[in-house]
Amino acid sequence: MFKNLRWTIVLLLFLVYMINYLDRVALSLTVPMIEKDLMLNAEQFGMIFGSFFFGYAIFNFIGGLAVDRYGPTLVLGVAVTLWSIFCGMTAIATGFWSMLILRVLFGMAEGPICASANKAINGWFPKKQAATAMGLLSAGSPLGGAVAGPIIGYLALSFGWRPAFMIICMVGIVWMVIWFLVAADNPLRSKRVSQEERELIAEMKQENVNIEEDLNAASHGLGYYLRQPIILVTAFAFFCYNYILFFFLSWFPAYLVQAHGLDIKAMSITTMIPWIVGFVGLALGGWISDKIFNITGRLLLSRKIVLVSSLLAAAVCVALAGTVKSVTPAVAMMSVSIFFLYITGAIYWAIIQDVVHKSRVGGVSGFIHLIGSVSGIIGPIVTGFIVQNTGKFDSAFVLAGVVAALGAFLVLFVIKSPKAEPTPAASQTGL
Repeated sequence: MFKNLRWTIVLLLFLVYMINYLDRVALSLTVPMIEKDLMLNAEQFGMIFGSFFFGYAIFNFIGGLAVDRYGPTLVLGVAVTLWSIFCGMTAIATGFWSMLILRVLFGMAEGPICASANKAINGWFPKKQAATAMGLLSAGSPLGGAVAGPIIGYLALSFGWRPAFMIICMVGIVWMVIWFLVAADNPLRSKRVSQEERELIAEMKQENVNIEEDLNAASHGLGYYLRQPIILVTAFAFFCYNYILFFFLSWFPAYLVQAHGLDIKAMSITTMIPWIVGFVGLALGGWISDKIFNITGRLLLSRKIVLVSSLLAAAVCVALAGTVKSVTPAVAMMSVSIFFLYITGAIYWAIIQDVVHKSRVGGVSGFIHLIGSVSGIIGPIVTGFIVQNTGKFDSAFVLAGVVAALGAFLVLFVIKSPKAEPTPAASQTGL
């Protein structure tokens, strides 16, 4: 099983990304039930969705700093345990304020996930495979969103929304036990790593050092990296990416029910479609970028091509999704948008690994995740305000498209590749 432990780590991270979105999407899918049971309106739910990101954004950064200090194995294991508990405690919510507080705590616990994953991949993979690995493990997110519809729909309809949250809580606890049994921060010190893989990883580490030297990714303080234009622009682009994602995650199920009259069962099945195509996009995005690097020999250019083209395509499609009048074209346009959006999903993290020294990958990842998560605070609240005051979703869709387009153009004109970049021919070890 552990002959290729680094890919086992990717599999476990893929599964926890699935669990992460299963837990997170559960609230969106049960909105119609909870609204009736707790007597909440659209504006209140906008604040509840947004409250998640107050805790989430802060602990994106704090979690990233913790990952650099304590390692991804411990930080991620503790995070999954806590977010599973807080997700399960949603079942005891009695009204607006209790739901709000629980979502803040839930968000705080989920905060370290991306920094932990990026740090783990940085320790186990060469830079020429980093985007592929991040794309594969990140693909668990949309797949989790896809299976959440039928799973949460079945549980909520069969047992009620409160028992549904208690049941999905246990999934994360089981994963946490397996993670602590298998994972390791330093592959060269893990007894589970085979001698063959140990030699490949040692060679990989030297290759990463050579690429860091070519890209001038020397060890600096965290503040140095946070002042660099490439980091700031990547953070803003991730903000734009998340604006569409969290708009979709928080409000698209309710949009299908309110604007197109779908019931809970039909909505749960329909929302699978964008998630499934998103799964394909995430799995492909990192691989496409790494292939472009192998062809061009220009690492940052390969990231930029994928990021600009796909984020702009996602912007156009989400804006169009709000202008259609029936379910089929709305779901089709939203699915295409999510596909292109998720193609960019691994690129933000790959850029960090390209230009940041390994000692600061967690902190910089946490910072970029924090900036991206601010959109999760703003987007759902703005959407809730628009829906509450206009009774329609169309302008909210257009606004999401405009935000993402701004991110694409900023990356296009600001991020520049260095004059000399490493060539893929420098190492082809077959890792």
